[in-house]
Amino acid sequence: MKHILAMAGFGGMAGWHYDLIEKIDGLTVAGIWDVKPERREYALSRNIHVYQSLEDLLADQSVDLVLVATPNDVHKSIAIQAMEAGKNVVSEKPVTLSSQDLREMIEASERTGRFLTVHQNRRWDEDFLSVKKILDEGRLGEIFRLESRVHGSRGIPGDWRQEKEHGGGMVLDWGVHLLDQALLLFPGVKLETVYATLTNVTNQLVDDGFTADLGFANGVHMLVEVGTSNFISLPRWYVLGRDGTAMIEDWGREVRIVRALGTDEKDVVPVRTAAGLTKTMAPRTEETIQQFPLPEVQSDVRDFYRNLIEAAEGRAEQIVKHREILRSMKLMEAILLSGQSGEAVHWII
Repeated sequence: MKHILAMAGFGGMAGWHYDLIEKIDGLTVAGIWDVKPERREYALSRNIHVYQSLEDLLADQSVDLVLVATPNDVHKSIAIQAMEAGKNVVSEKPVTLSSQDLREMIEASERTGRFLTVHQNRRWDEDFLSVKKILDEGRLGEIFRLESRVHGSRGIPGDWRQEKEHGGGMVLDWGVHLLDQALLLFPGVKLETVYATLTNVTNQLVDDGFTADLGFANGVHMLVEVGTSNFISLPRWYVLGRDGTAMIEDWGREVRIVRALGTDEKDVVPVRTAAGLTKTMAPRTEETIQQFPLPEVQSDVRDFYRNLIEAAEGRAEQIVKHREILRSMKLMEAILLSGQSGEAVHWII
């Protein structure tokens, strides 16, 4: 069975979708619509059909899937129109600007019988899957702290992502990825506290970075951080367990794990610093630890669309579920609230 997809919005991310879909059996793109003439002209230069309007796109009876790849503030209205026109909907992230808007979108999905999902493509990042494997296999013993971050030094891209009315800012732009990953690492575990700080180094209208401490009911604390004025980047992942530590420096790098062997030194050699000695911070000797890499987990982001095909045919449940999207949305709201008030948010999701 061949499924036909149309794109509402044809910016850079939609172009990425188009190239990906070209490599997926059972799915093809009928055409696009974009409010910007230059994007419509670009599509025509690639021999891609351009609809006359959004209404024209939604009236195409051959189309059963609509990708919404517009600025964040119009995701909701387009998605609801598409579902009411009998189309299944894939929204770029973040799905919308508030949990209340999302509830209205979910209600439209339930009312029309059409599915709504979100392109949370970072679930297929191999660095994230490697960390998940470490936790699932208990390689570090009981986990007590994780750090997940992305750092850049170019500020916010010079487009609508700088504008609050369009849903700009790094909490909504990159936080939506890292927070989705964070919640997937501890499925079913309640999140009890959130304390966050926001930065406005390069942009006063929206946050250009944030740091959030997430306190889970199992005692684990996770630091999630996005920075756009960091000229020296900290590790992408840093995972602390009672029996060892794991670190991934950057995307595409292998995991480095240092694990205790269960033996301890009898006579620790102190480290000499300029101001004195310390045994507490002295490094372990080679005979008390084991160092080894864990090969990255292989993944294929095309599985997102393969799942959509199966969901459209009623053969599978969609991977990115409504309850997961709503949980991430509420977490982003809590981070913005904490960052603006300077106080921790005590609430459970």
